Amino acid sequence: MRSNYLFTSESVSEGHPDKVADQISDSIVDLFLSKDPQARIACETLTTTQLVVLAGEIRCKGVYENGAWAPGAREEIEATVRNTVREIGYEQDGFHWKTLRFENNLHGQSAHIAQGVDASGNKDEGAGDQGIMFGFACDETPDLMPATLDYSHKILERMAADRHSGAAPFLEPDAKSQVTLRFENGKPVAATAIVVSTQHAPGYDAGEKEAELHAYVKKVVAELLPAELLSDATVYHINPTGSFEIGGPDGDAGLTGRKIIVDTYGGASPHGGGAFSGKDPTKVDRSAAYVTRYIAKNIVAAGLARRCTIQVAYAIGVSEPLSLYVDTHGTGSVADDALEAAVTKVAKDRLGGLTPRGIREGLGLNKPIYKRTAAYGHFGRTADGDFFPWERTDLADALKAALA
Repeated sequence: MRSNYLFTSESVSEGHPDKVADQISDSIVDLFLSKDPQARIACETLTTTQLVVLAGEIRCKGVYENGAWAPGAREEIEATVRNTVREIGYEQDGFHWKTLRFENNLHGQSAHIAQGVDASGNKDEGAGDQGIMFGFACDETPDLMPATLDYSHKILERMAADRHSGAAPFLEPDAKSQVTLRFENGKPVAATAIVVSTQHAPGYDAGEKEAELHAYVKKVVAELLPAELLSDATVYHINPTGSFEIGGPDGDAGLTGRKIIVDTYGGASPHGGGAFSGKDPTKVDRSAAYVTRYIAKNIVAAGLARRCTIQVAYAIGVSEPLSLYVDTHGTGSVADDALEAAVTKVAKDRLGGLTPRGIREGLGLNKPIYKRTAAYGHFGRTADGDFFPWERTDLADALKAALA
């Protein structure tokens, strides 16, 4: 591993068009899981000027059964979509929760997919698709996340909170951030560049109002990044193209799943390719990515490594993973193959294994907990009751005991 380098990660706000799509898709997942914990959902969303389109496959008791919608179900789906857009804050001519056009093209799940996923007879529930999934953790921040991504998320979270509270009324929903840090001996030592582009009210692209916006962004950065990382040498690029009044789905089309690196580790770790939002937990793209983060985080929290990457692989319709790989990048206190054996044991003892059923039941994933994941990252969040259970560090002692 290189020890001295520059590294950059970006984040996007809840009002970014792709994140609008992710939040809509996950609001549909939550709606269906609230009615049927065994629901099957694969919901894709397209957003553009004054339009939201849903497409995908579903199966949900009391909502869509035997090829037919239950009375009132389609109306409830539309209300859920409009409420999600309203909560984000879009009341603009080009995208307004009340007046946008809405299309629902969801339909029944393929019987050929269902026969592979569903448990039957002696066959356990199978993975919803083939694929590889990665989990990652490192000791760069208290959240055990890459510092560049963690700070990028936190900048936009604060800006959104200030927009919603009225503390920064000149902000509009769409925004992006990017943080570049210099690392020495593998540790972040300086922020060399901060990029923030935010949609704004008219007039905040020149003169005193522009200066107010720039001063606000720098104040947010100063409050969130460790003081030792910032200096007069830190370069700021705030709305570098100038005016940013037209944004969100009116400025650029949005699609579910297009921000998978923002959603995961900001490029600091590999990603298997599958997106998360819009999918129920039988889809291992989502659930296995969550459980590998859970295990990697606990390995780092236990002091067994400063940096840890985990990979698993699945075949559609097959319950057991095809492979498990642990890499501590030369930072581990024990051999990686010993960690693999410990992970296998602890996952079986505490979760019932790394099967889709074991992951789902062990982490409690068949609940309406997903809309909150769809902006500001699926990882590095605070475990809160049923929400973000993969961020708990309650496996640390068991992992250490398995290695004793």
